[in-house]
Amino acid sequence: MSNVFELSYPSVEIAGSTDRYPVRRIYCVGRNYAEHAREMGHDPDRDPPFFFMKPADAVVPNGSNIKYPLATENFHFEMELVVAIGKTGTQINAQQALGHIWGYGVGIDLTRRDLQVEAKNMGRPWDAGKGFDESAPISAVHSAEEIGHPDGGRIWLDVNNTTKQDSDISKLIWSVPEIIEHLSGLFTLQPGDLIYTGTPAGVGAIKAGDRIKGGVDGVDTIAVQIT
Repeated sequence: MSNVFELSYPSVEIAGSTDRYPVRRIYCVGRNYAEHAREMGHDPDRDPPFFFMKPADAVVPNGSNIKYPLATENFHFEMELVVAIGKTGTQINAQQALGHIWGYGVGIDLTRRDLQVEAKNMGRPWDAGKGFDESAPISAVHSAEEIGHPDGGRIWLDVNNTTKQDSDISKLIWSVPEIIEHLSGLFTLQPGDLIYTGTPAGVGAIKAGDRIKGGVDGVDTIAVQIT
């Protein structure tokens, strides 16, 4: 009798290797660039960091065709630097945080904005707006030994060759070490955890047929198409 419970576990390409980075959890930081916080109607000077999650199998590899999702008429892109955790830790001090990072990639936090806004207005969780199928496209991950720990560099995203987002990761309100300090005070971080660190201003709607390309200078680029 066949095993109906056979499962394949999500993983991400490792640059320059045939090995894969197995994905355990995907944490995302909300409103972590001041101009994006303002465009969403919030005051970045007073908001402490907050987090939401996507399921591990939301990851989509670079170069994919992504189906326009169900139940939305306002489907948005959000370009992000992604951190890949490589060492277990809890209550990690920011000064020790870099030692828990395996490497970095770039990703797009795809969002059903209308469902997210409806959930916010009703005081409900964001899961339907953020944690749906194919909502976490990601590039290969690069080891910190290869590229170091980027704390500056252009972050950008184009839709059909028109630039929509253009900023610098040095403008993160909460830096990567600070993100890890706060997040590890809530959860035990473990190898396989990905952290999408937030998106700059310029988010907007996309439709079937759109070609999306973005990246972080010194890390990688990613390109997907909406079908």
